[in-house]
Amino acid sequence: MTKASSITISDSLTESVRLQSSLDQERNTYLPLAESGSCLFFVISDLAKINNMYRFSLAAFLRIFQRALHTQHDGSGTETRIKNLVYRLQVMVYEYVCQSLFKEDRLMFAVHMVHGMKPKLFQENEWEAFTGVLVADVKADSSRSRPSWVEEERGQAIAAFKVNFPKLFNDMNLDDGSTWSNFSRSSQCELEFPSSVEKRVSAFQQVLLIQAVRPDRLQSAMAHFACNCLEMKELSPPTVNLKKLYQETLSTEPILVVISPGVDPSQELQELASEIIGFDKYHQVAMGQGQSEIAMQLLSECALKGEWLCLKNIHLVTAWLQSLEKELNSLKPHNDFRLWLTTEVHPKFPTILLQSSLKITYEAPPGVKKNLLRSYETWTPEYISRGGSVVRAQALFALTWFHAVVQERRMYIPQGWTKFYEFSLSDLRAGANIIDRLCSGSGQNVQWQFIHGLFEFAIYGGRVDNPFDMSVMVSYLKQFFDPSVLSSQGKTKRVGQLKIPNSTNYTDYIEAIEALPEFDKPSYFGLPENIERSAQRIISSQVISQLRILQRADVKASKFDKEVWANELGPILNLWKKLNQGSNLIQQKIAAPSDKSGKELPIVSFILLERYNAIRLVHNVHASLSGLSKVIRGTQLLNSETQNLAAALLNQETPIVWLKSWDGPEDPIQYLRGLVSRAQSMQSWVERAEGNSLLRDTLDLSELFHPDTFLNALRQQTAREVGCSMDSLKFACSWKGNIQGAKYCVKLGGLQLEGCSFDGSRMSENQRDSPSVSAIPPCLVAWIPAEFPDPYSIDDTISVPIYYSSTRDHIVAKLELPCGGNQNTWLQCGAALFLKNH
Repeated sequence: MTKASSITISDSLTESVRLQSSLDQERNTYLPLAESGSCLFFVISDLAKINNMYRFSLAAFLRIFQRALHTQHDGSGTETRIKNLVYRLQVMVYEYVCQSLFKEDRLMFAVHMVHGMKPKLFQENEWEAFTGVLVADVKADSSRSRPSWVEEERGQAIAAFKVNFPKLFNDMNLDDGSTWSNFSRSSQCELEFPSSVEKRVSAFQQVLLIQAVRPDRLQSAMAHFACNCLEMKELSPPTVNLKKLYQETLSTEPILVVISPGVDPSQELQELASEIIGFDKYHQVAMGQGQSEIAMQLLSECALKGEWLCLKNIHLVTAWLQSLEKELNSLKPHNDFRLWLTTEVHPKFPTILLQSSLKITYEAPPGVKKNLLRSYETWTPEYISRGGSVVRAQALFALTWFHAVVQERRMYIPQGWTKFYEFSLSDLRAGANIIDRLCSGSGQNVQWQFIHGLFEFAIYGGRVDNPFDMSVMVSYLKQFFDPSVLSSQGKTKRVGQLKIPNSTNYTDYIEAIEALPEFDKPSYFGLPENIERSAQRIISSQVISQLRILQRADVKASKFDKEVWANELGPILNLWKKLNQGSNLIQQKIAAPSDKSGKELPIVSFILLERYNAIRLVHNVHASLSGLSKVIRGTQLLNSETQNLAAALLNQETPIVWLKSWDGPEDPIQYLRGLVSRAQSMQSWVERAEGNSLLRDTLDLSELFHPDTFLNALRQQTAREVGCSMDSLKFACSWKGNIQGAKYCVKLGGLQLEGCSFDGSRMSENQRDSPSVSAIPPCLVAWIPAEFPDPYSIDDTISVPIYYSSTRDHIVAKLELPCGGNQNTWLQCGAALFLKNH
C-alpha cells in the first residue's frame, strides 16, 4: 500500500514538474510583450519632467494593457500575434497619452518613445550628438573646409558632424556637390535624400545630417522619422472631443480637462450633459474663495443621485484638492455619476489626483479664421448692428482681425513676437468698448488717433515690453484702423486679407470670415514666405532641449549618489577638459588692469578688463568643476557650494554663480563652449588694441562677452576726442564708405540677418526657398555729433535691432538699414540681426 502511494506521489510530482515547465514555456513566449509594456510605462513616466500635469497611473496603464490583450486574434502564429499585440499596445498608449499632451509636446513624445522603445535604431554616440551632450573637438578653422554646397552659417555644425562621425561623413560622400545639390535646395529635403546614399545609412543618421546642414527642415525630419519608426501615418492622433472621451469614462474616475489660458470648455460640456443626462442633472461650480463647501455638498449629492458635476478652474484652489482626493476615495458613486474638473497647468497640482484622473488637454484651435469666428461668437447680431453705424461694424471687424493677427503671430516666436504676450479676450472686450463709444452714427468724425493711442499705450500695447515688438504693433494699428478703409463710402475695401462688408449685418461678416482658407498664410502677418524655415529651427531646438530634460536622471542633488553623479556629470567634466586642451587659459596668471596714468583710451581699458574678467571666470569655473570632480572621486567632502553647482548641472541649467559673472546661455554645455571660445579670442583683441591696429580690422562682436559695453567705450572715446558730452553723439552706420563727422569708425563683420535679405544697398523680401538666416556685408559704424547728417535719409531706412543671439532676448545695438521706403513691410517681417553663434 505504501509502495503504491509512493509511486503515485512520484508520478504526480513528475507530472507537476512537466506541467510547470510547459506553463513556464508558454508564459515566456509572452515575455517580449511584458517587457515591451514595462518599457512603455517608464517611457511615459518620464514625461512629468517636462510638465507636472503629464502624470499617468499604473492602474490606467494596466487597463490599456488589458484592452490591448482583448484585440481580436487573427489566427496567426504566437510570434506574429505577440508582434501585433506589441504594436497595438504602442498605438493605444500613444493615443491615450497624446490626448493628455498639448499639441506642441507631441513631437517630443513621439521621438522620446522611439528612443525608449527601439534603442537598436541608434548607434553609439548618435543620440548624444543629436541632443547636444556629445562634445566635438572642433578646431577654430575647421569650419572653413566645409563642403561647397553647405551654407557658410552651418560650417561649425558640419565640422562637428565630421569629427563625431568620420566614417559616416565619408560614407555619405558629402564633398560631392553634384550628389547633394538637389537635397541642399529642396523644400522637403527629408524626403529627397540622394538614393545612392540612402541605402548606406540609417534613418536616424539622415536626421543627424539634416540637423547639421538643414535645421530649417529638422522638425519635419523628426516627424517623418518618428512616423516611420512607430508605423503611423501621422503624429496627430484622431481628435478627441468631450463626447468621444465620455465613452472611456468611469463613475469612479474624475475627468480632468487641462485647458490652455483663455479657453473654456463649459459650453461644449453643457451641450454634452444635455444630450447624455439632461440639463437639469448637470451642475457646475466656478472654484475660488468660499466655494469649497458648496462643491463638497454638490459632490456628495451628485454621486448619490447619479448626476454630473463640473468644478471649474481648480488650479485656483490647489491647497483644497487634498480634501477633494479624500472625499473621492470615500465615495461609492452611482454608475451615472461623472465628475468633470477643469484646470490650467499648475506646478503644485497634486500628483495623486493627476494620476487617478482621465486627462484631456483642451486648446483653442490655431489659425486666424478660427480666431475670428471665436471673437464673433462672443457678440450677438444685435450688438453688431447697434445704432445702424456701418463704420462701427467695420471697426469691430478690423478689431477682430487685429486681435487674431497679434494672437496668432505668437506661433512664430521669436521672429513674430520676441516672447509670448498674454493678449486675451479681455483685450478684445476693452477694444470693443472703445470702438462702441467712439464710432457711432455716420462715423465721419471718428478720432482714429485716439483709438490708436489707447490700443498702443493701454489695452494691447500695455503688455508689450520690447520696443521693436511695439513698432510692429503700431504698424498694424495704422494699417487696420485706417480712416480711408473704414468708411461707409467707396468701393470694396480690405482689412488685411479680408474684404470688408459695407453693412451692419452679422451674417455678412461671418460669410467674409468663412471665405478664408483654414490654414494661415505668412502674408496675414506681414511675415516672409520662408517663415516656416525659421519656425522649424526654433521648434526643433525646443524639442531637443525637452529630450535632453527627459534623459535627466530622476535624482535629487541633496542625495549624493556617486554612480549617478559620475554618469550624469561626466560629460560636462569631460567637455571642460577637452575645451581647454592645447590652451593656457587655466594656467594663465593675470593682474587686474589699472590705469594709473589716467591716459588709457576707453576701448583699451574695456578690452583689458574684458580679458581679465574672462580669465578670472575661467579660473572660477575650473575651480568649481575640479571640486565637483574631487567629490565624485571621493577625495573631497561635499559642501553646500558644490551641492548647488551639482543641482544646477543635473538639471542641465547653467549655475547662477556663473551667470552672475557672465549672463551667457542657460544651457551649461553652450555656456562652457562660449566661455572658452571668447576667452581665447580676447588675447588677439588685447594684442591688436595695444598695437593700435584694432580699429583698422573687421571686428566680430560675437567674440566679446559684453559687445554693448564695447560700443559704449567707443562712444566715450569719441566724446573725449571731439570734446563733447556722450549724450550729444548719435550712432550711425553705413555701407557706402566713410561716415561724415566720424572720429573713429569701426568695421563690423559676422552679422546674421533674419526676416529679409540685405546686399549692402537695399533690403529685399525673402522667398519661400530663401535661407532663414543670411550674412550681410560688413558695415562701418561710428558715433557722430548730432548736427551731422545721417548717412541715409530717415524716410528710406528702418531701425533693425542687433540681438546677442537668435533667441532675441538681449539687444546689443540697432542699425538703420536702407530699405527704400515702405517701412511697414520691413517692420512686420520681423527683420533682426544677430551676432554669430559660437
